Amino acid sequence: EDIRISAAHEIAHGLFKFDGTHLYEYADMRKGYHPDWKSYVFDYGKGEVKSFLISSARFWFEIFHIDALRVDAVSSMLYLNYSRKEGEWEPNKFGGDGNLEAIEFIKDLNAAIYQDFNGVQMIAEEATNYQWVAKPQYDGGLGFGMKWMMGWMNDTLRYFKYDPFFRGKELSSITFSIMYAFNENYMLPFSHDEVVHGKSPLLYKMQGDIWQKFANLRMLYTYMFTHPGAKLLFMGCEFGQTSEWNYKTALDWHLLQYDSHKHLQTMVKDLNHLYTTEKALYYKQFSGEGFEWIKIGSAEESFLIFQRKTDDAADTIIIGINLTAQPKHNIKINIDVHKQWKEIFNSDVKKYWGTENVTNPNIACKSIDNEQPKYELNIHLPPYGAIMLK
Repeated sequence: EDIRISAAHEIAHGLFKFDGTHLYEYADMRKGYHPDWKSYVFDYGKGEVKSFLISSARFWFEIFHIDALRVDAVSSMLYLNYSRKEGEWEPNKFGGDGNLEAIEFIKDLNAAIYQDFNGVQMIAEEATNYQWVAKPQYDGGLGFGMKWMMGWMNDTLRYFKYDPFFRGKELSSITFSIMYAFNENYMLPFSHDEVVHGKSPLLYKMQGDIWQKFANLRMLYTYMFTHPGAKLLFMGCEFGQTSEWNYKTALDWHLLQYDSHKHLQTMVKDLNHLYTTEKALYYKQFSGEGFEWIKIGSAEESFLIFQRKTDDAADTIIIGINLTAQPKHNIKINIDVHKQWKEIFNSDVKKYWGTENVTNPNIACKSIDNEQPKYELNIHLPPYGAIMLK
């Protein structure tokens, strides 16, 4: 009886067996049923189904004038054997595991949207090593504008959950992303997925007492905004939401009565301003030409210093991140630009609910090579803090 009730409910809901037949979904449940979500899969080979789905996407751009669509679980569309064991799927006509109809649908969807709507983005949530998801179709790609950088998100959040005493051994979790950051047009996602289903809000993923949690979160956001790639920060994260996201309720706006939350919001506002006004932070965010390591501390030191660049050396931004609770003084770094350097951002200032004990009011820049342009800067990094120099 329970099975009959369940089946009747599924048939009555959504588009499954809309007219009593497998009208929208594959009839073969080896392709037409998702074991993970217990849902049904569109038959991407049917022209009328493709037309329906592309029209649905167009609706949001035409009527609601949205800026972008993020396509969920693209991996499950691309692979016939996604979450299926041997014998539960059938290879395509070439003997491979790719869903050829879904791949063509994705290309047609992206082509249709980019052809008819200017300045919008199609974004893929795709978690495998499928090549060229966010590359143009004329270069053999699927035609998405950007792809979520799931590896970066997972590695970064795992790192920040570690007790600082053990972080040194895990420093590669932070540096590894640069090894593949320019393989695709990546977006760094702190999305709804990270603040639901018992995962806790970002603030409570941080280690330490309440001051340290906020300091770590400010450092994390600065790292995110200065790392190559576009940014995605879910609503509520910008002021340190203390409860998981619930679509049935409003955000915890009352938290803004507390300085810790209000000043965090101010910092994110300033980061957004820097991201949109400092060319080095966005101009080559999908290219290795826009990033360069300057110095990486040892496991015990656990600090990172890198620069974001454009074609003009005057645009260069130097970023320093201290992942420990100890301030770092008199760090010597070598650069090839002799300029008047100035600290334009510090995550530990009082304006952001920090201590403002470690800043860089006067930065010494001296020549260390008489034959070629090579200069030395002497900088200081606040505990659990990050700075930007220009």
